[in-house]
Amino acid sequence: MPFPSIGMTVEEPLNRIGLKISLVTVELTNDPTVDENSTILTIAYCVANVTIVRRDNMSKVQGRSVSTKEEEVIIAYLENSLVRRTLFHFVAAVSMAAASMVSAVQAAVVSFGSGANSFQMEFVTIGNAVNTADTTGNPAIAGSVGYIYDIGKFEVSREMITNYNADFGEANALQITLTDMSPYGGNGANKPATGVSWNEAARFVNWLNTSTGNQAAYKFTTSGVNDDIALWTSGEAGYDASNPYRNSLAKYVLPSYNEWHKAAYYNPSNSTYYNFPNGRVTAPTAVANGTADNTAVYNQVFSQGPADVNQAGGLSPYGVMGLGGNAWEWEESPHDLTSYSDSSARGIRGGGWFSNSGFLSSSSRLNGGGPSNEDDGFGFRVASLPSSAAAVPEPSMMVIATVLGIGGYIGKRRMKK
Repeated sequence: MPFPSIGMTVEEPLNRIGLKISLVTVELTNDPTVDENSTILTIAYCVANVTIVRRDNMSKVQGRSVSTKEEEVIIAYLENSLVRRTLFHFVAAVSMAAASMVSAVQAAVVSFGSGANSFQMEFVTIGNAVNTADTTGNPAIAGSVGYIYDIGKFEVSREMITNYNADFGEANALQITLTDMSPYGGNGANKPATGVSWNEAARFVNWLNTSTGNQAAYKFTTSGVNDDIALWTSGEAGYDASNPYRNSLAKYVLPSYNEWHKAAYYNPSNSTYYNFPNGRVTAPTAVANGTADNTAVYNQVFSQGPADVNQAGGLSPYGVMGLGGNAWEWEESPHDLTSYSDSSARGIRGGGWFSNSGFLSSSSRLNGGGPSNEDDGFGFRVASLPSSAAAVPEPSMMVIATVLGIGGYIGKRRMKK
């Protein structure tokens, strides 16, 4: 494709560095190396497996320097291609003017409770909305999520449940009981909250919502802390026919099988699913506790008990701890993925401190029993959703459209300090 005003075909610079254009995507990414006081935007044009990064007067294609003239040719091609693109998607864009608008989807530490009963929960952002599904694990198709969401970096701890009880549960006859783990490593405040049923976990999540001014996620029509939920029904605000367990207006939820699977096994850096939550095809090293990369708390004797939630092994590719080993975790979803009844068995994931490596893998998903089942090895973690997660657009698209204007931004070639 020639551009007379420049006098060079787009193939020339690309052929020189051995790259070809087959699919056009424009991706604007936050560059952590740019000083926070800088007004420079880093623009990355992703073309199939080609990335053109320009900051100030420096240009690189896949890490290889290109001349200004070559850059102009390639950018002209990209801009010309937008009218017939098959994919054109702004993934993220950050400038000083837009930073406050983006912060809503960044990892956050959120406070719950009041006074002496307050605690904090740290969340990690799971981006890459509309990612492809994993077709090699269990379930056979899992992990595709159409929105950005956050998930707890750690499993819910005993202290969080204790503070919930003191702040709300005891006064409302909704106190959650925990397994006495004295014979199994002790009842330390930072140990995972084991022995919590699905119903009790749902009560806790509802309180996270209502105590912060949000819609309850789960519909309880009876007063027992371990009573089964009712289903949301057509005509009720927040009803979602695809998941009648969850109110779509809620912010805090138990992670669905897709949300949990993606947070554990998907690597956003290469859009690949791995067998284990360590971002590898082989099992992590078994340890009793710690935070070293490529480790997890499993293959331990039962009497040892789980590690503290912040000492539960290395992180997943997204930066989440304990998705493999330590404590089994409740999914929101029914085990068979179809029987959305109040008493349906729910799925559990991840394995426990006493499990072998097979239970940590993406192919392992077990029946956790009915929602009132309490087990010494079962815990849970919390997910946090954007408003109307089922239909939320990428926040970055809203940022670009609002702050810069899509058309106007493409025309800006140079931004100086």
